[in-house]
Amino acid sequence: MGRVTERRRVLRLRDGAMSTRPDTLVAEEPLEIRLGGEPLAITMRTPGDDFALAAGFLVSEGVLSRAEDVASIVYCAGATEDGSNTYNVVDVQLAPGVPMPDIALKRNVYTTSSCGLCGKAGLEAVRTTTGWPISDRPPVRVAPELLAALPDRLRAAQRVFDRTGGLHAAGLFSPEGELLDLREDVGRHNAVDKLIGRALQSGELPLSRRILLVSGRASFELVQKAVMAGIPMLAAVSAPSSLAVDLAVETGLTLVGFLRGSSMNVYAGE
Repeated sequence: MGRVTERRRVLRLRDGAMSTRPDTLVAEEPLEIRLGGEPLAITMRTPGDDFALAAGFLVSEGVLSRAEDVASIVYCAGATEDGSNTYNVVDVQLAPGVPMPDIALKRNVYTTSSCGLCGKAGLEAVRTTTGWPISDRPPVRVAPELLAALPDRLRAAQRVFDRTGGLHAAGLFSPEGELLDLREDVGRHNAVDKLIGRALQSGELPLSRRILLVSGRASFELVQKAVMAGIPMLAAVSAPSSLAVDLAVETGLTLVGFLRGSSMNVYAGE
C-alpha cells in the first residue's frame, strides 16, 4: 500500500552554497472508485483512509446516507496486468435495497487533486438532493473570536504537513471550538470526503452541529460536500468562489472566507 510520505534526494541551494540531502515529500497516487464493480471516478489522493474517502465521495453524490447503505468496501486485486494489488482501486458494494444511482452520475473522468470534480451539478440539483436541509434546522451560532482561533488549532494538529509542507487539511469542530476530527490530503476535497466518510462509518451523519474548516479556498464543490453532509458552517482561510457563495446562500450554509487572525469575511449566513 502506498505510504503517506516518501523520501527523495534533492540538491539544496542556500545563500550560494550547494548540498545534497534527503527530503520528505507527501505521497500522491491515483485512486479509482468503483461502484458495484463499475468505474465511477478517479482522484489523485494521499494514500490512507481510502475507504472513508470513497464513502464520503458517495455521500457527497447523494448515494449514501447511512453506514447500513454499504455492504462492503474492498481493495480490488488484479488491478494490474500481473494481477497484483496496487491498493489504488476500491470497489463499493451497496447493501440490498439501496438503489444504484442514475448512470448520469458516472463520470469516468480524471479528477485532479487541486480542482476536484469540476462542473458537477448546478445549484438546484444540490438543493433538491440533500437529505438533511440546513435551512430546516436552527442555525449554529459562533462568536467571531472562537472562529478566529480555529486555524491555529487546525495547523497545530497537522502532523504530516509539519514533515512535508505539502498537504491540505480539513477539520471538524464543535460549536465550542473543539477539534473532533482532522484529515490531510494533497486535495482538500479528498480531505473533506475522508472526514464525511468517517462520519458515515461511525453513524454520525448528519453533521448538523459541526463547523468544517478547510485550508485554502472554498470552492463550489466543498460547499456542496458540506451541504450534502448536513454541515451548517464552512470556514476557509482563503477566498470562496462566486458559485460557492451562491450555493451557500441558496441552502442556508454559513460561509466564512479569508479567516486569518482576527479578520474574516462572512459571505453567507451572517
